[in-house]
Amino acid sequence: MMNKVWKACLYIRLSREDGDKAESDSIANQRALIHDYAKTQQQIQICSERVDDGYSGVSFDRPGFMAMMEDIKAHLYDCIIVKDLSRFGRNWIESGRYIEQIFPYLGVRFIAINDHYDSLIAQNSNDNITLPFKNLINDAYARDISIKIRSQLAIKRKRGDFIGAFAVYGYTKDLDNHNKLLIDDFAAGVVQDIFKWRIDGLSNQGIANRLNELGILSPYEYKRENGMRYSNALKRNPKALWSAVAVGRILANEVYIGVLEQGKRTSKSYKIKERINKPKKQWIRVENSHEPIISHRDFTLVAELLQHDVRIAPGNEELYVFSGISRCAGCGYNMIRKAVPSGNKQYIYYVCGANKSDRTCSPHSINEKVLEDAVLESVKAHIGNVLEFERIIQFIEAHGANQLGIKKLNKQVLVKKQELEKLEARKLRLYQDLQDGIIDREEYVRYRLEFTKLYTCASHALLRLNREIDALLNNRNDKQQWIECFKEHGNIESLSRGVLVNLVDRVFVQEKDQIEIRFRYKDLFI
Repeated sequence: MMNKVWKACLYIRLSREDGDKAESDSIANQRALIHDYAKTQQQIQICSERVDDGYSGVSFDRPGFMAMMEDIKAHLYDCIIVKDLSRFGRNWIESGRYIEQIFPYLGVRFIAINDHYDSLIAQNSNDNITLPFKNLINDAYARDISIKIRSQLAIKRKRGDFIGAFAVYGYTKDLDNHNKLLIDDFAAGVVQDIFKWRIDGLSNQGIANRLNELGILSPYEYKRENGMRYSNALKRNPKALWSAVAVGRILANEVYIGVLEQGKRTSKSYKIKERINKPKKQWIRVENSHEPIISHRDFTLVAELLQHDVRIAPGNEELYVFSGISRCAGCGYNMIRKAVPSGNKQYIYYVCGANKSDRTCSPHSINEKVLEDAVLESVKAHIGNVLEFERIIQFIEAHGANQLGIKKLNKQVLVKKQELEKLEARKLRLYQDLQDGIIDREEYVRYRLEFTKLYTCASHALLRLNREIDALLNNRNDKQQWIECFKEHGNIESLSRGVLVNLVDRVFVQEKDQIEIRFRYKDLFI
């Protein structure tokens, strides 16, 4: 056997996931080391080379390795050479099975240069005893690296860093910091249109159809168009189009209001790469991690609309004006739009869903035109009240009521800060009194406990005062925002889905064509 010429295959593997050092374990370095070794072995003839670049050693499901095994089964070569055992694999059970069982059965000689292991001479040395320990150490190293990487990723996620191969549609990665998201102006404009169209009454499928008609690339195609090596297992058609599902994902994604939710999936262990979903309570959620594309108001509005049990009539892409908004005042069920023919005409009514299905409610109903006219007049009147309310607010602010309140709170903050400084100074003097023998240890502990309680109370009071100041400032901003929402529709002449959704929360239909309207921002309209 020693005079036999062995046909050898070089096996080379590199993976940053295993903590491999780029320089010492590089592909070129491994190749050069193996070739240098082969030059000293006249009975070894290098016939092939297999490389797995970027594949973890904990799994043997690697393309280069599997191709090498197929060549071995075809008797193309009978010797495998690696730089060391860690390049072959970091799973000690699987590594041992190949080296001690499969390779001997196939008549394959295995050489790990830096570990001074050669299966041809291992039978007559202690190598077979130390081999399992070396494989176990490599396995433990892979486990340790996996734990460290997971820990580092968790820290980054909690810090609000974006961890992902590709930015979410609407954003792009900062070239100087790949963990930071920047707004992609074109895609962000598409996202804003999607939210606007949903508020205006277009269904998810209707939005998808409109985007496809406009020739706007789907997120998948947009990434590929911009040169990203992006693939998606869900892709079915040669060119991926917008779908209702894709639109729904965008409408429900909080990333567009500046929130990062990461760590949703994980692997079972460092050896099993199958991904599993984590419970939502274990996700890492960070607010204000990047610049938002959609306002909180619009996102919340759309979230409410998505929860409504609304259906679109066959052949239509838009929702009816009152879909999901009109409710029966008697039972709270949705009012259902119903066409009633009469002679050559057709009249549209909204009827109680419960009464229509099982007669569990009295027959609340109202003509669609009567409902539209009544709601339109009520909206106009409410807008007028809001504008009057704005004038009152402006008058109050002009006379300094808010400023006086904030000024008063700022004075209280200053007093509390001075109180905290005095308590801190007294605590320091207390220790000096103990050192000078003015008070004993028991008195020191008692006085220190009292000062600590006073300090804690003062700190909490200071925190409460600062919150009151922030509340005053934020309340003023909130008033301005919701008032602007009503002012946008100050010259309203007709009722549309978009206007109704923005201004009205619910319309309750009572008996005898009576209605009750619950406007949005009622808690701020005081």
